[in-house]
Amino acid sequence: MCYKFPLFRIQIFLINEFVPQEIMESMKEIIHNKKWGKFNCFGIYAWLILGITSCYHKVQEEKNSVNKEIVQQQEKIRSFFPFPEIPAMLTQPEERKAYLIAHYWDNFNFADTALVNNRNITEQGIVDFLAILADGTLAERQQVECIDNFCGGLEQQAYAQKIFLQMMEDYLYNPNSPYYNEGLYVLFLKRMLESKYVDDLKKSSLLFTLQLINQNSPGQRAMNFIYYLPDGSRHTLYQTRVNKNRLLLVFYDPECPSCHDVMMEMLHDKLLQQEVDAGNLTVLAIYTEGNLDVWKTTISELPKEWIVGTDREEIKQRCLYDLKAMPSLYLLDGDKKVILKDVSYRKICSEILY
Repeated sequence: MCYKFPLFRIQIFLINEFVPQEIMESMKEIIHNKKWGKFNCFGIYAWLILGITSCYHKVQEEKNSVNKEIVQQQEKIRSFFPFPEIPAMLTQPEERKAYLIAHYWDNFNFADTALVNNRNITEQGIVDFLAILADGTLAERQQVECIDNFCGGLEQQAYAQKIFLQMMEDYLYNPNSPYYNEGLYVLFLKRMLESKYVDDLKKSSLLFTLQLINQNSPGQRAMNFIYYLPDGSRHTLYQTRVNKNRLLLVFYDPECPSCHDVMMEMLHDKLLQQEVDAGNLTVLAIYTEGNLDVWKTTISELPKEWIVGTDREEIKQRCLYDLKAMPSLYLLDGDKKVILKDVSYRKICSEILY
């Protein structure tokens, strides 16, 4: 309850707050004993004003110092993610971890745009959260519950929703991310698609991404497509002969720096070349862009043992494969079933070479 004070009384309150006790006592003695000989009215007022002003500035300096310390302390607190306090009764690592991940976002204020914009806090919080979710110790049911708690906080704040949607995409959906995990991203997408706070336009985009992810998953037969060899002959993925039940499917663009780096790594990999020469592996490299002149002038840079073709942009137009980042590498078996989907070349090597 906030009470209002008459103007005169609040002035007396301020004087008593800022003027030292000895000055107040002297004032009372002067006024009570009517010692006007030493102090005329002007002198009393001047003395009072000077005393109050001096003391006021001293008190203000002290208050400013305290306020500065408070602000510094608040900034220090805000420089760390607001982790939940784990009850002392939980002593086992498994119990403490379960509590931490279940209550991870309890103290995070999604309505605080300054906090959401503080990448040192927010991004580090996301990274730690995803690391726990993906460490292999949580059942899918627990992952779903944790993601539900997370989404329950961010979905109601439009700005936080925008920032975290992008952050989750960057960390879970980008093959170049160390936290790339389509499984977790699917759980996140499904939860956001259920939200009543996400608009229809955004849901349409999320649904498209979800459908794209669900294509060409490990264990499924890869989507068929048409490709053309440099001589113009027409072929399909399903018609392509596969040596020893292994097909390395590479979608690339010679003008893409990342593609160039990966291709150079593959070209200089003697173990890969040995597998191809021995007939243990088929490499199918497909150019997916529209500049056929660029493609034709770079074909000679690739090994003649590889099958090199262009889809004439059919894959992108029909959304047959998720080509969000290039190059995109798949490992298929002889029936064109997916073994590894959109993984790094090192991951491919660990499966077929070592």
